Amino acid sequence: MAIVKVIEVIASSEKGIEDAVQQAVDEVSKTVRNIDSVWIKDTKVHVKEGKIVSWGVICKVSFRIDGEDA
Repeated sequence: MAIVKVIEVIASSEKGIEDAVQQAVDEVSKTVRNIDSVWIKDTKVHVKEGKIVSWGVICKVSFRIDGEDA
């Protein structure tokens, strides 16, 4: 039986939402194996002087647990 764990992470980017999600995946991938999917729970933008300066995402990252890690 496969066990899937879900963690929540926050990431941001000055380029856009897609890059913010990629930043989340890149960072989580440094310590987590077997990432299956990312669910974008929420998005936001940071505004300065009426201009969007960065995008932020709250993501739920799911990954399979290896038998030896369970």
